[in-house]
Amino acid sequence: MSTQAIYDVVEIFTSINGEGPLVGQLAVFIRMKGCNLSCSYCDTKWANETDAPAREMTANQIYQTILESGIKNVTLTGGEPLYRPFIKELLKLLASDSSLHIEIETNGSINLEPFCDLGTSVSFTMDYKLSCSNMEQKMCLNNFSILEPKDTVKFVVGSLADCQKAFEIIQSYQLEGRCHIYLSPVFGMIEPSQIVEFMKQNKMNGINLQIQMHKVIWDPEERGV
Repeated sequence: MSTQAIYDVVEIFTSINGEGPLVGQLAVFIRMKGCNLSCSYCDTKWANETDAPAREMTANQIYQTILESGIKNVTLTGGEPLYRPFIKELLKLLASDSSLHIEIETNGSINLEPFCDLGTSVSFTMDYKLSCSNMEQKMCLNNFSILEPKDTVKFVVGSLADCQKAFEIIQSYQLEGRCHIYLSPVFGMIEPSQIVEFMKQNKMNGINLQIQMHKVIWDPEERGV
């Protein structure tokens, strides 16, 4: 591994997974600095600022911190973790430990193909940014052909128009049964009950409504949870 592989980490903390297939389970969160997108509803803008305070860590230091936690689920998040230089070196190191499960939270704009050889212990939780994000034009549509049953696609919806677009994408790319699929409301923009009604009207079998659990348990603005 390159001795020059240094990662700007703005947070490392242990909490429960607030989203996805492992919701409610403990995980170690590694939050990387920086993002290539600027979503309208981003709740971690502070981590994307060029002057955001960050700890410079090597891959081995990150790995040792995970081991010391005693927690087996690891979530790499940001910002956009796959946007960081040398990120695959870190992912290879973490994936070499078969006792860990590595979840990569990615924003849907990064081509996932270069990261598909990391093994079964690594999964993607990929956003698809809909119109309410103002970033939909940045999405890498080829990623829909890459997702596997262990992976997740999350549609962050802020309106019924977003729900309709998500429904059309799920059908167009035949996602049902190929991966986990979640509809997640933008906090404060759409009522979850509206999403449920849309799901009922469109017979959306196998699709999950997801409420961000950490925003229910703690203050939505609180960090490190």
